[in-house]
Amino acid sequence: MFYFCSPCDFGLKFTCAKKSPVLSIDQPKWHEHTLAVFPSQDPQTCSLCAFKHSNLVFYICPPCDFIVHQSCFSLPHVIRISRHLHCISFTHSFPKGDGICGVCRRKINNDYGGYHCIKNGCFYAVHSKCATQTNVWDGIGREGESEEEVEELEPFVTISDGIIQHFSHEHHHLTLDENTSKDYDENKLCQACIMPIYFGNSYSCLQCDFILHEECAKLSRRLDHPIHPHQLTLVTDNPLRPVGYSINSDRDICSACPSLCIAGFFYECSERNCDFRLHVQCARISEPLLHPSHMHPLFLTSKPDEERNCSVCAEARGYYTKETFNCIEEECDFALCFKCATLPQKVRYKHDKHILPLFYGKKTSSMTYWCEACEGKINPEEGFYKCDEYCCVHLHITCMLGKDLYLKPRSSWSISRGSLLILPNFMGISRPICSSCHNRCPQRIILVSLSSFFCSVYCIPTRGELGFFRGFQAGEVALLISSLSVKLSF
Repeated sequence: MFYFCSPCDFGLKFTCAKKSPVLSIDQPKWHEHTLAVFPSQDPQTCSLCAFKHSNLVFYICPPCDFIVHQSCFSLPHVIRISRHLHCISFTHSFPKGDGICGVCRRKINNDYGGYHCIKNGCFYAVHSKCATQTNVWDGIGREGESEEEVEELEPFVTISDGIIQHFSHEHHHLTLDENTSKDYDENKLCQACIMPIYFGNSYSCLQCDFILHEECAKLSRRLDHPIHPHQLTLVTDNPLRPVGYSINSDRDICSACPSLCIAGFFYECSERNCDFRLHVQCARISEPLLHPSHMHPLFLTSKPDEERNCSVCAEARGYYTKETFNCIEEECDFALCFKCATLPQKVRYKHDKHILPLFYGKKTSSMTYWCEACEGKINPEEGFYKCDEYCCVHLHITCMLGKDLYLKPRSSWSISRGSLLILPNFMGISRPICSSCHNRCPQRIILVSLSSFFCSVYCIPTRGELGFFRGFQAGEVALLISSLSVKLSF
């Protein structure tokens, strides 16, 4: 219940009606004159945030033509956001020019307030409302604070030319492998991103099977990411950490894409009680993003309360994150989710000697493509891998990469009722039959309980006792897999 004036479309809560209205107010840090409340229902443009609102209380200074929302009095003067390296300070107006907001990528009106970089020679600028979004600002004012130089933690120490000691593999040295023409082995996975070594340089251990892409070996140990206001720390795979509490636990899922984040390296929020985490693929992708699915560059312009469907996979990612890469061109509403954005642009297939690029076509195309692996028809708009060397090899993305991109074979996944083994799908005579979909498991991995097989995380039932393994201790997974490899005959 509340008070309401139907001719004016004006509503007032009981608690607000009891308060005596503040007809004038002094805010010397925002304006030199006394400001008077202006009870108009017509939308007015705020001099501080440049937004028009008809349902907010605002104050004016008639001689100066200064108008401000009451809520904008709480804007901080100096802040730090995840989109920029330096602190930014509030300014009542910008120099004449064609300034672009560093968050929403729209034009800045020079006559209204906003934030700009305090460093000399840096022309970074951003709208007031964009700078104070919860997905880019940590809510802390930095006025009066000096910018601290954060010491960079190096990911590895160079022992000699081509030999390093990486912080994630301290007991052995890693050697640079520049032999890019070697045979492709789909079972050799980078320990950081859990993807095969398709091409390019890599670091490998001569004493064990540890291997890293050269790019992954150079990952920063601290990171400021555009979609999170706190600093992130690089964390390596630890089989003893508590991975999750239920099959759909948020602690097991990357905060940018709907894939499990239980193996390899990932970035984790350093703030207490913040469960934000990112796969390294999601962490290192940057804007502007040039992607083969769209003709224009894409930017991270999503607002915290905004949900958009991915224009490629047509799935809403709001459950996991409200962030998408968006097109900023007029009348173009193209959006790309992190899962589609981080797919490898080039891969290698075990039955083709050439490199296969990621390709997107039009639905109106008269060309029909058939997948080499499943022999099913390919929808070109959803993307597929195609050999450009007249080999006629075409592959669905899931047939090439699998449904569960970042699950590491010969590891385990802890859930509420126990653990599942994650095994490569070639340990038996034939592929097993999934206990859920009842088809032969076509993916590169299978998930195994005491009595069941599953071809994907998506096939695991959310209810019912499946005979899960108990939780594993260090070294037990390898011993169990070794014994299973002898006994299994599917």
